[in-house]
Amino acid sequence: MEADETYMAMALDEARLAAEIGEAPIGAVVVCEGAVVARAHNRREIDHDPAGHAEFLAIREASRKLERWRLSDCVVYVTLEPCPMCAGLMHQARISRCVYAAIDPKAGALGTLYDLSDDDRLNHRFDVTSGVLAEASSTMLKEFFGKLREKR
Repeated sequence: MEADETYMAMALDEARLAAEIGEAPIGAVVVCEGAVVARAHNRREIDHDPAGHAEFLAIREASRKLERWRLSDCVVYVTLEPCPMCAGLMHQARISRCVYAAIDPKAGALGTLYDLSDDDRLNHRFDVTSGVLAEASSTMLKEFFGKLREKR
């Protein structure tokens, strides 16, 4: 659990970077055999990219660095429960585990609305740990979106 909190703290640092550039404060870290291989934060607005989610970008970077698409020895840490697109990418990349902080009641695909990590119809399953540093992540998201609403 201590390692999970350490890596999630790194993901929260990435989320802060996202907020600084006006992006939704979501960050992700990919760890392979105890080493951080990729870090990213949301870049949808900046890059005009619907796939610019933190975990999506981090997984792609990890694949590039490791020079392989199968990430079966990797763990993804992300500050918000992955959406169906990102959970699907985790399935396709064969990650071993996803650790996320806050649940996403509007798009969560690792247990809240769907559970793509443990669907008998799919050819890969992966472990999920939720709630690691959830309060810090939830607070950051609420403050960010609260400020956006105030501006309107």
